[in-house]
Amino acid sequence: MKKILDRTTALTTLITLLPIAPALLLYHRLPEEVAIHFNAHGVADGWASRPVAVFALPLLLGAINLVLQFMLLTDPKRDTGSQVFRLARWTIAPVSVVVNTLTLLIALDVPVKIERIIPLTIAILFLVIGNYLPKSKQNYTIGIKIPWTLASTENWNKTHRLAGWVWSIGSLVIIIALLSGLPAMALFLTVTALMVIIPVIYSYLLYRTEEPSDSV
Repeated sequence: MKKILDRTTALTTLITLLPIAPALLLYHRLPEEVAIHFNAHGVADGWASRPVAVFALPLLLGAINLVLQFMLLTDPKRDTGSQVFRLARWTIAPVSVVVNTLTLLIALDVPVKIERIIPLTIAILFLVIGNYLPKSKQNYTIGIKIPWTLASTENWNKTHRLAGWVWSIGSLVIIIALLSGLPAMALFLTVTALMVIIPVIYSYLLYRTEEPSDSV
């Protein structure tokens, strides 16, 4: 338990819950119903009560962060010294800060192009992940965890090397499109799908050509 409730777990959870503080300071300026979901054009299509928007969303992400920390720190194949392991532990905290801050600003009628900021944030996260994917060692929590990569170390390594290139190039395409002002939502969804599908297909093709002795 002490290994799970370490400094990183405490710090990431604290940052995940941090958006509650400014929301409390501005609580009485917020509308009774706060927009918490938006369509591809940035138009609100889902609302929640003010208490839910202020407390429930950060608390939910805080709980997800705790589950993630538990999974990472109890993975039998975890590599606690690797950069990708440390990066994975910090994925939820910045997402909470960005998402909850945008929700607060929109509730206060601050003009925010959420339909561009959210995809851009995700693309930047994908770009960082893509840089570290080739360095990821075989494990049960981080990376492309499909039957063929988990069954073969060679398959895992080759698939993640390819995925690193695919995720990096795909992310840069999305970022450039968004910064250029192009209507990039359809491109974002298409490229993201390819970033998932291409490594999976490649891993399966490797599996079909691998010798039985390569499996572990």
